[in-house]
Amino acid sequence: MVDEPTASPDAWIAAFAEGLDQPTPTPEEIDALLELAGVAAHASARTAAPIACYLVGRAGVSLDEAARAAAAVAPPPA
Repeated sequence: MVDEPTASPDAWIAAFAEGLDQPTPTPEEIDALLELAGVAAHASARTAAPIACYLVGRAGVSLDEAARAAAAVAPPPA
């Protein structure tokens, strides 16, 4: 049996951000993070996606800079 989520993704993200005393990400920031996660997951394994997003936060770099770094280590498209 799979537990049903108790909050929508937007509500959960907003509550989590508040718990971290951070602003809720904008829709554009969420899209950029999802794109980064997709690059990481497709270039390596699914586990690379959350770790890549963690590293962005830890490094304190912009999402644009993170996207460039991810593209630099991703294999070229076939």
